[in-house]
This record gives sequence, structure tokens and C-alpha cells, in this order.
Amino acid sequence: MSKILKSSILVLILIAIAFGAFYYYRDNILKLYENTSEELSNLNKTDFKDALNEIKKEVFTPSPLNIGGVSNNYFLTKEKIIAQTNFQRYNNGPLAPLIENQKLNQVALAKANDMFLNQYFEHVSPSGVGPGDLAKSFEYDYVLVGENLILGNFKDEKEVVELWMNSPGHRANILNERFTEIGVAIIKGTYKGKTAWMGVQEFGLPLSVCDQPSVEIKNKVEINQAELNELSVKIDLKKEEIENTNKKSNEYSKKVDEYNQLVVEYNTLSQLSKNLILQYNNQVNVFNQCVSGS
Repeated sequence: MSKILKSSILVLILIAIAFGAFYYYRDNILKLYENTSEELSNLNKTDFKDALNEIKKEVFTPSPLNIGGVSNNYFLTKEKIIAQTNFQRYNNGPLAPLIENQKLNQVALAKANDMFLNQYFEHVSPSGVGPGDLAKSFEYDYVLVGENLILGNFKDEKEVVELWMNSPGHRANILNERFTEIGVAIIKGTYKGKTAWMGVQEFGLPLSVCDQPSVEIKNKVEINQAELNELSVKIDLKKEEIENTNKKSNEYSKKVDEYNQLVVEYNTLSQLSKNLILQYNNQVNVFNQCVSGS
């Protein structure tokens, strides 16, 4: 066999291998496209987990304590009642001290004044306003609130808090480990014709302690999904161009490269979006666990 003939056969073999490799490469590209389309479909079906829109806001209201007692000249202060309350939390835990919150102080004072003004001693006013409603009216956004009420005459703040501690429901509010904030009002007035002190404790767990899921992340994923839809359309169009182009032309190879670049771009953005969705859903889980106390 002459050298020329051998060379010709070798060239033909190389051409055959090249074409075979090209079609194999093309088949792989089209297979990658099918996987890409499936990825898009799955991503569009991916649901963001929902944060608890209707948060179960709990309100703890043990029956009010009407102690009576003889009027005296001792002057009670909210600061000392808060100090005695935190002293009890320390001795019975120890539990973290409650932080004085000015909005809860306003809620407590409004409640005490309203009870004297309208001559009632209940958690819900004659007009139907309860502790949760009152907290909301002072823009205190909460997960939990609790209210302790006491009426009577007392020798000092220590006695006031001890009387609450001797009542299971009031004690539970004072020692509730989920409460982080407190507001107090203690004022003197006339109730049912007798001089007495009206004491109000407002406990709270503000919604702000629970880190809410990132709106920015959710918005970014939604933007990405719109871009992915556009890329998918481009991929479909490029695939159609490839199928309608002469396989032996330089244009065919160019379109295949463009197609492959679109697929790489799509898959990169798709993976980024899936990671963001995972991050967002983890944030939702943490938020929901926080507000539910689980």
C-alpha cells in the first residue's frame, strides 16, 4: 500500500472521528438543554416557605387581685416594682431581667387610669378593650403579652410583688422566660368610694426579637427567575437555529458555541437562585420557630 493511499485513509479516519465526536458533542449539548429545561420547570415550582402571616399572638391574663388593706402614707414607685420583679426572676431561675419598655409603661398607665376613671377592675374594659388591643394602640408589636393587676393598700413594693408571686397565674407571668420586656404603672386613686393603689404590670415579647426573612433575598430570587425565563426562551430559539443550520457550515459551529454559552449562563443563575431560596427558607424556619416558641 502506497504512502499516499495510507495518508488518504488516515485523513478519512480522522474526519470520521471528528464528525462522530461532533455529533456526540452535539447530542450532549441537546441533552444538557433537556436537563436545563427540567431545571427551569422545577425552579418555577419551587415555593418560598411562608413566614407566619397570622402570628398567634398570646395574651396571659390571670384574675385580678383585690387585696383591700388600710390606707397609709407610703408612696409606691414603678421603678421599685420593676426591681422587685427582676429580683424574683433572679431568685427563681435565674431568669434574664426584664427590660423596661416605655411603650409598655404607657400601656400600663393607660390601663390604670382607665380602671379608676370607669370604676372597673378587669383585664377587659367595659368598652371591650383588652391588653392586646391596648398594646396595639400604643404601637407595641408583640408575640406575647401578659398583664398582672392588683388593687389595694400596701406597705411597700416588695409586698406588692410578693402578693403577685403568691398567685399562680401572676407568678407565671413574672417568671415566664419568654418575656423580655416590662412596663409598670402604680397610681393612687378612689375605687368604689375607697382610697387605694392600682398596680399594673405589662409583660411583653416584642416581634422584633424574631429576625424576619430577608425581603431582599426573596426579591432577588424573583428577579433571577424572570431572567431565567428569558434565557430559556433564548435557548429554545438557539436550538431551533441549530437544527435549521447546515451542520457542515462554520455558522453551525458558531451557533452551537452560543447555545452552550447560554446553557452555562442559565445553569449558573439557576444554581444561584436555588441557593438563595434555600437561604430564605432557612430564615423562614428560624422566624417561625421564634414566634411559636418551639
